[in-house]
Amino acid sequence: PSCFGYPLSIFFIVINEFCERFSYYGMRAVLVLYFKYFLQWDDNLSTAIYHTFVALCYLTPILGALIADSWLGKFKTIVSLSVVYTIGQAVMAVSSINDLSDHNQDGSPDNVSLHIALSMVGLILIALGTGGIKPCVSAFGGDQFEDDQEKQRTRFFSIFYLSINAGSLLSTIITPILRAQECGIHSKQRCYPLAFGVPAALMAVALVVFVIGSKMYKKVQPQGNIMIQVSKCIGFAIKNRFRHRSKEFPKREHWLDWASEKYDKRLIAQTKMVLKVLFLYIPLPMFWALFDQQGSRWTLQATTMDGNFVAIQIQPDQMQTVNPILIIVMVPVVDAVVYPLIKKCKINFTPLRKITVGMFLASLAFVAAALLQVQIDKTLPVFPAAGQSQIKIINLGTDGATVRFEPQLQSVHVMPMESTGYMTFETSQLQSLTITSGNKNKTEVIKLPGENRHTLGVKNNATGIVAKLLFDNVTSKPEEGNNLIRFINNLPNTINITMGDTPFGTLESLSVSNYNLFPGGRKDNITVITNSMLCSVISKALGFGSAYTIVINKCSADTLNVTYSEDIPPNTVHMAWQIPQYFILTCAEVVFSVTGLEFSYSQ
Repeated sequence: PSCFGYPLSIFFIVINEFCERFSYYGMRAVLVLYFKYFLQWDDNLSTAIYHTFVALCYLTPILGALIADSWLGKFKTIVSLSVVYTIGQAVMAVSSINDLSDHNQDGSPDNVSLHIALSMVGLILIALGTGGIKPCVSAFGGDQFEDDQEKQRTRFFSIFYLSINAGSLLSTIITPILRAQECGIHSKQRCYPLAFGVPAALMAVALVVFVIGSKMYKKVQPQGNIMIQVSKCIGFAIKNRFRHRSKEFPKREHWLDWASEKYDKRLIAQTKMVLKVLFLYIPLPMFWALFDQQGSRWTLQATTMDGNFVAIQIQPDQMQTVNPILIIVMVPVVDAVVYPLIKKCKINFTPLRKITVGMFLASLAFVAAALLQVQIDKTLPVFPAAGQSQIKIINLGTDGATVRFEPQLQSVHVMPMESTGYMTFETSQLQSLTITSGNKNKTEVIKLPGENRHTLGVKNNATGIVAKLLFDNVTSKPEEGNNLIRFINNLPNTINITMGDTPFGTLESLSVSNYNLFPGGRKDNITVITNSMLCSVISKALGFGSAYTIVINKCSADTLNVTYSEDIPPNTVHMAWQIPQYFILTCAEVVFSVTGLEFSYSQ
């Protein structure tokens, strides 16, 4: 059966490919953040395992081609490996369920080894599945056409490539949104089961759609793998040349001609062409090693940036969509405008030159990424080194206060209801501090443990000056754009505080709560209950990656008066600054990748 001159079977193949690519790229988009934030691996290990998985996905097509050509045929290979693939995606979804081993219900898995083991099994199955079917699906689609349908076959490959890009683009937009949701039975966490579960469901759909079209497919029987024949031809030529290395044997035009005793001239000629193309492929691994950093290092870089695009909050892993969007725009522009202009300037832009330009542009993209990282590093907070302590002062009173750090290290004046930044001292030198506020003085001996941050709360009361040294247990900037919030009770009586859905519990007068984690880029309702009176206020819009101490000052007529003290500044470098490096790398891809495909085909 046919539709618009195309075999009906190819529509099943295109839908299958769309679902499969959605499944693969959706899972891959959130993978490095799953490693870092769920499995608690550091940046280096997360990046290494991510790239090992990607490498495995691109090595297994060799195995898939061998199975299809020498044993099962394309149809059976696609079906059987799609089953493996679907199981792998399902295992990944299960491995990311926090409650699977969170027996003490504290929000983090108790048996991380179980989650790691399941993740690795899932990723190996996915690599086998996606890689194994990769060389089969497009070729199986091509098999559906008759020899006189060359035009339709060419158009099919364009539609097929479009379905790949559509699947990857949509999934890279959608799965990070799913990941950013909060879900869980005992505690609410980032929803990795949903981010992996939807791709698993799409892979199951891909398999079902492919099997439904089974009766319509034209199934070509396996005819032996050409790769095995080429390898044997090369091996025989080397062995034969080595056997006839003495001068009595005349030289041959090409070293592969030594295989002519056993293999026909057509295979030898084709092998020569393959080797010529492979020579051009030498820079390919280097280019793609750089290109694939988008999913690892560049995504990790985005986690330290501000993702607030006016009304939309962009997730770090969504920045990867910049590449497919630019590809869709730039491929026709380069083909229709840039190359004709270069031709008009009488410049001979050969494939080799295009590949050189592509490599240069890829290098340039990483120079842009490095310059951006330098700017990000400038905004990071400086924590105390060994032998140092940091102190900031919050004035909780209505009078100004002057604090002198003795012996004569530093003196600082703080206005009412205001705070200073962190000041760094050598721990061994800091002995005491003298506080002056109104007409009162107070001297306190101070002994700090070192390598820590502290907040000094100062208040001039009717009974005298109260000074409280609070320990700040934040040792790094909050990750993934989250914020840390804590409260100081500056009211005379005990209060109960809730922010959003998070209870901070009961706080006595002039005491501090623990820090709690909140998602970035949003406002939350702060509610205080004191003496059976309820007051509330909407918090200010919190940025990304900050820490705040919020002081509860007054609760009257249902209105809450609070002041904010910034412990760690929010991310200030905007994610939009990543666009230049994505643009340069996409230019490199257009020049490099498209040229490579074109050259390989022409050869």
